[in-house]
Amino acid sequence: MAERNNKFPKGILGFPVTPFRERRYVDFPALERNIEFLIDEKVSAVFVACGAGEFQSITEEEYCNMVELAVKTAKGRVPVYTGVGGNIELALDHAKVSEELGADGYLILPPYLIDGEQEGMYQYYETIISSTSLNAIMYQRNNAVANLDTVTKLAELPQLVGLKDGVGNMELNIELTQHLGNRLEWMNGMPLAEVTMQAYYPLGFDSYSSAISNYIPHISRLYFDSLVKGDTKQVNALYKEVILPINEIRKQKKGYAVSLIKAGMDIVGFPVGQSVRPPVIPVETEHYQQLKKIINKALEKYPKEEHQGLV
Repeated sequence: MAERNNKFPKGILGFPVTPFRERRYVDFPALERNIEFLIDEKVSAVFVACGAGEFQSITEEEYCNMVELAVKTAKGRVPVYTGVGGNIELALDHAKVSEELGADGYLILPPYLIDGEQEGMYQYYETIISSTSLNAIMYQRNNAVANLDTVTKLAELPQLVGLKDGVGNMELNIELTQHLGNRLEWMNGMPLAEVTMQAYYPLGFDSYSSAISNYIPHISRLYFDSLVKGDTKQVNALYKEVILPINEIRKQKKGYAVSLIKAGMDIVGFPVGQSVRPPVIPVETEHYQQLKKIINKALEKYPKEEHQGLV
């Protein structure tokens, strides 16, 4: 078992997909290649079996095998985080498995269906966070949005190391970062996070989940490097030419936040296929061709070799 990495990941975070063969079986060699690619591209951590990995649609056996594969593939080079959440008992089982298999931490996804009161949300997070010694990151999304008081109480737990925001409530984000400062690390988890990172970064959100790093990671790296350096001209060019056009496609259908990643990977030659499990739907041919055109133009203007030095 690899030694655990307790350093919290900062910067660009990799979220591999779960490749399926005709929707019935997980393609583990393709998953291994996806993880290896992300590590080679210098992401700060790998988050397996999370939202991009269709957490809601994988079996217990698949989950265990995916976590084990991620830990073995990473070999301690970057931290490995898993997704836990939904049914609280299932979340506790996933947290235990993650610890047993040598993961470094987990991202706590929303509970199933119920809109709980803040006290209920606190109990949900507290129960999961306290169940292991692993690093825990809470995810603000959908029916799981903790207010300042709830997050402050949870921050008393040493295992809680970060908060990922997928809601976009900037007033709440300012309250959280101003009151808690560097007690927690702050992650931008909005869909296609590059779109909003320019607004999040000044608040102290210096990490983000990058969907496009699965197929054009050097462009995500160029974007973030330019943002940090204050190169507004380059940031704006990437918005206009790559990021916003891709985001326009993502917004066309629910579930494209996942399936569009697989389409992008397919376009650049990754053997992950485009199979997804319901309720996610594959990318339509028209949107696939639109994405292909954007990617080809981006690779022509921003060849990978010219931007390797940014890492």
